[in-house]
Amino acid sequence: MGFRIGFGYDVHRIVEGRKLWLGGIQIPFNLPSRSGGVEGGFGLLGHSDADVLIHAICDAMLGAANMRDIGYHFPDTSDSTLDMDSKIILRKVVELIATKGYCVGNIDATVCAEQPKLNPHIPAMQQCLAEVIGTDIDNISIKATTTEKLGFTGRQEGISAYAVCLLEK
Repeated sequence: MGFRIGFGYDVHRIVEGRKLWLGGIQIPFNLPSRSGGVEGGFGLLGHSDADVLIHAICDAMLGAANMRDIGYHFPDTSDSTLDMDSKIILRKVVELIATKGYCVGNIDATVCAEQPKLNPHIPAMQQCLAEVIGTDIDNISIKATTTEKLGFTGRQEGISAYAVCLLEK
C-alpha cells in the first residue's frame, strides 16, 4: 500500500461583522475590547467562509496527492467560490484525491488563536470533518494553541492553522 504525506497552512484576518467558521462549525466570537458596542461578532475575512482549519487540511491533502493547492482548484477570483462553505471545498478535495486512488489515512491539525477558546469545540469539529471526509473520527486530530500574545495571532489580528495529512492508496 502506498502512503503519502502532505502539509498545509492557512491564515485569515479577524474582522468584525463576519461569522467565525472553524472545522466546519460556527463558533461564537466577540472581541469586546474592539467591538465598541457594535453587534455582529467577529469572524475571518476571506473569499469563501474563510475556514482556516479546513483550508489548511485541504492544502495538506492536495499536497500529499501532488495536486497543487486549494487556490489552484478554488480560486479567490471566481464568483462560484464567493462565500462558499468550506465543507463543500473539502468534499470536492476528497473527490479530487480519489481520482488518483487516495483516501485519507489520518489528519493532524493545529489552530493558532488567542481567542476564542477552541477546546470545547474540538469534538464537534472532529465529528463534522470526519463526516465530510468519510472517515472515522479517530482519524482526525485537532489541537488548539495560542502564540502567547506574540505576532499577528497574539495581537488578535488573525487566526492560522497548520495541518498534516497521511494519504493511503
